[in-house]
Amino acid sequence: MLDNMPVINGDPLWALLGRFRADQRKHKIDLLVGVYRDEYGNTPVMKTVQDAEIHLAHEAHSKAYGMLSGNASFNQQMAKFVLGDSPSLKNQCTIQTVGASGALRLIADFIATLSPDSTVWISDPGYINHRPLMEGAGLKVDTYPWQSKNGQLDIDTCFAALEKAKEGDVLLLHACCHNPTGIDPSLEQWQLFSDRCKQKNITPFIDMAYQGFGDDPDTDAAGLRLIIEDADFAFIAASCSKNMGLYNERTGIATVITTNHERHADIQTLLETITRANYSMPPNHGAAVASYLLDKPDAWLVELASYRDRVDAIRQALGKALKDRGAPAEFLDISYQKGMFSLLPLTENQMLILQDEFAIYGMPNGRINIAGLKMTEIPQLADAIMSIISR
Repeated sequence: MLDNMPVINGDPLWALLGRFRADQRKHKIDLLVGVYRDEYGNTPVMKTVQDAEIHLAHEAHSKAYGMLSGNASFNQQMAKFVLGDSPSLKNQCTIQTVGASGALRLIADFIATLSPDSTVWISDPGYINHRPLMEGAGLKVDTYPWQSKNGQLDIDTCFAALEKAKEGDVLLLHACCHNPTGIDPSLEQWQLFSDRCKQKNITPFIDMAYQGFGDDPDTDAAGLRLIIEDADFAFIAASCSKNMGLYNERTGIATVITTNHERHADIQTLLETITRANYSMPPNHGAAVASYLLDKPDAWLVELASYRDRVDAIRQALGKALKDRGAPAEFLDISYQKGMFSLLPLTENQMLILQDEFAIYGMPNGRINIAGLKMTEIPQLADAIMSIISR
């Protein structure tokens, strides 16, 4: 059997992380993996999460199997958190998943079961795992460009590419804090995306991995709610990894939105059937923690706001440092972007120089994790960028 094994290139992110960990230079900076870090370089467990875990530990009576759909309270609370008071709340079928990646794959399998000829349209640049997850389910994938123009999304280039989309295709969009660019659509642009989906009979598929990391949770969800309310049928993948720090608990949901309420039971059954053939049911701990926080969210939302404010302060400080050093205009958009990531306008070779000469690790396409940067490291990064682009 092993004689037939092909040579497979590993995930570039984790390969680079291994290289970073082996680097002995004391001034090295890790801007690779999308996790929040404090000024000490730690990814802390939120205080509100710790409090929830203490409460749950005292209340736990059993580790028996749950349902295929996961934690029912969590599912409904997360659907409410994502959709708010939207009328779409009554149109949702939600199942717990193994993080947002699990939700993306579950929905991809759902699409492949019902509409195998659909093409899923993803942004370029986009989340590195979108294509493998969609293609892993046997779906065709095409791309539309995602770039800025005059400080906002250049939606005309998106729509030019989407002219090739056919009826029944699927449009995958980040709800907020676009990975890797940090470029988010305005509400007016969300309306244009919604109009285009209706005109071409394309199904919207929204990836909500960062709710509360760009702006307050309702503001971050505004575009999603707009496009979902306009749609007769849509998909949502959402995660608690970032906004609750439940990274390794793998806590997420997959939601199918349909105005055809007669098919809700069938949709739920299909989602559970796909799950049963994969991992049977998701783990409960992260969902129980999230459910506890969502039931009494005030303290958690304050803590989340402190994380968001720190990331934005780092973003503004980096933008100012680059401006003060005379960086070209395309580097200064970093101040207007949202969330954890930005895409430096550097070539793959320049990113390699950043790594080899300056011990600063980002992705080959220029993506850096703003949330992984310390305030004290900003001069080092800004000086390194200026040194590279001045050559």
